[in-house]
Amino acid sequence: MSEKTVQDWAALAEKELKASPETLVWHTPEGIDVKPLYTADDLAGMDHLNSLPGFKPFVRGPRATMYAGRPWTIRQYAGFSTAEESNAFYRRNLAAGQKGLSVAFDLATHRGYDSDHPRVVGDVGKAGVAIDSVEDMKILFDGIPLKEMSVSMTMNGAVIPILANFIVAGEEQGCSRAELSGTIQNDILKEFMVRNTYIYPPEPSMRIIADIIEYTSKEMPKFNSISISGYHMQEAGATLVQELAFTLADGREYVRAALDKGLNVDDFAGRLSFFFAIGMNFFMEAAKLRAARLLWSRIMEEFQPTKASSLMLRTHCQTSGVSLQEQDPYNNVIRTAYEALSAALGGTQSLHTNALDEAIALPTDFSARIARNTQLILQHETGVTKVVDPLAGSYYVESLTNDLATKAWELIEQVEAMGGMTRAVAEGLPKRLIEEAATRRQAAVDRGEEVIVGVNKYRLETEDQLDILEVDNAAVRNAQIRRLEDTKRRRDSRRAAAALEALTDVARSGTGNLLAAAVEAARERATVGEISDAMRAVFNDHTAVPVVVRDVYGPAYDKDPEYQNLVARIDDFAAELKRRPKIMVAKLGQDGHDRGAKIIASAFGDIGFEVLAGPLFQTPEEAADLAIASKVHVVGMSSLAAGHKTLAPQLVEALKAKGAEHVIVVVGGVIPRQDYQYLLDHGVSAVFGPGTNVLEAARAVLDLMQGRLRNA
Repeated sequence: MSEKTVQDWAALAEKELKASPETLVWHTPEGIDVKPLYTADDLAGMDHLNSLPGFKPFVRGPRATMYAGRPWTIRQYAGFSTAEESNAFYRRNLAAGQKGLSVAFDLATHRGYDSDHPRVVGDVGKAGVAIDSVEDMKILFDGIPLKEMSVSMTMNGAVIPILANFIVAGEEQGCSRAELSGTIQNDILKEFMVRNTYIYPPEPSMRIIADIIEYTSKEMPKFNSISISGYHMQEAGATLVQELAFTLADGREYVRAALDKGLNVDDFAGRLSFFFAIGMNFFMEAAKLRAARLLWSRIMEEFQPTKASSLMLRTHCQTSGVSLQEQDPYNNVIRTAYEALSAALGGTQSLHTNALDEAIALPTDFSARIARNTQLILQHETGVTKVVDPLAGSYYVESLTNDLATKAWELIEQVEAMGGMTRAVAEGLPKRLIEEAATRRQAAVDRGEEVIVGVNKYRLETEDQLDILEVDNAAVRNAQIRRLEDTKRRRDSRRAAAALEALTDVARSGTGNLLAAAVEAARERATVGEISDAMRAVFNDHTAVPVVVRDVYGPAYDKDPEYQNLVARIDDFAAELKRRPKIMVAKLGQDGHDRGAKIIASAFGDIGFEVLAGPLFQTPEEAADLAIASKVHVVGMSSLAAGHKTLAPQLVEALKAKGAEHVIVVVGGVIPRQDYQYLLDHGVSAVFGPGTNVLEAARAVLDLMQGRLRNA
């Protein structure tokens, strides 16, 4: 296209706008400037443009025919309550057209605790299915032929006992380990960055990953040994460049760990898989998947594989959970549909679509059916499966693909300069950058600069209240404890103890394979908690030190009068108190999702509160002790995993029992409106649900503190 033609367009655009077309440039959080017009000139110098699907660098897809030959696998990530309830849910979904299973485990299981452990009272069965032993695993897959069904399991911390239980359950169903197909997430570096369902420190955790890759490459040829996950990074607030770069850098680190075990790269690289989030930036999300394949091919060439399949990135995707909103919730159906289409146009190999109610609770059968049918309609009614890579050649999408790849590679190289991803994680670089991005975006949403329909613009005066699925946590836990007791009573306790001791010896000696030893322990009906503890005895628990980013939320408001007024109020109140009003942001139970907690801690600190970020995984008693010792005025409990009705009242009672009734308790996070009154009736002073503006929350907390002081 000639320079004069582009100039003519610019002149016409300026006439229409009565301003320079430069004002239409979109400055994205990724640092990519999206122009209002793209032309063939924007594609100059891109070497991959003439590539074909099925051939390196696989930008256009890992398979030659892609969906024209076989559509993506429809998965629904699900698990709740007991193994029996989850099994019934799976069977209904499979009968309705779902093609693969994706298992969500509860937080007690993720953290390697049996359901009878005192630290998991509020967590059992709440955000996934409780699995304590092979007996639970057998029930979970009862009537589901594991010889025929691909099973994906999101598990990282307790990956050894869960995979061991799955293998034994398959064998006892008549399916050899060599016949098992599916994926185990097994991505621990991501846990240290964002999701926090780790157990052991980084070094032994990396050994666990390498042992699983080794075992599965030899024993389970149809099974993907790792799903390298960027999903939870985006959910924690990462930009798309950060998600792309840190995910691929994690993958590079895992390849090195496997090679250090003496494995040949071609023996395992073809079974590596990836997992990305798909948010609302429609074209950029599609371009992200294309850029991921381009960069992974480049990374894998470093290891000199001889098979083309070793250079190939295959991925599962899930529509964004954080994009879903409690307010005007039926909008979530539309959000998920667009995100699903973006994933399909980007070339995903399998897909989970979130249900409309997942902003506040586990999906019901009704909402799960809509989510599943979204994919069926895409596959059968829209025509997107008829053509391989329909976005290829788009000036905009190809430019975005190149821009994302360039920006992500710069960040990957920064990680390399630090000594690799394990070192970068240990030094806190990814976590800090992601938390800064999350806080910056929250400020943009609170200020209305980023529009969320039904939340900060076009909001209804009256809001729909959904019927939600609620799990009776106490009943589930009691049932699990009974089965645990029965399993232990029936097993040969000496054989189980010997198998657990053998596992500890493998952990201590550094020789042998941890998964192989755990399979023998699971076969003897050692529990998830016992297998985890057998390794804990050698590896110990990892304890993170909370760090809160500063000067990100506040500067976004600059001289905003509303913000400045609140800062002045807090300054005046601090003078009255003769110290800063102090809030402790607490995470109770095994819920490690701390995006909301970190945003609140960061923003409240910028506004003028003194903030104490409590450690993860506290019990209500421990949180009360820390609050009293730290002389806080308010405890803000952050809950994203449905344990609030158990844990918040326990926190209130613990404070009362210790003579600290004056400490105000507020709760924020994923709290259904139906639960607000229950919490208020049990001593909570305020509830801040999804979509709460941070400034509004800060004003409300300050009002509570001033009211309490003046009524004292």
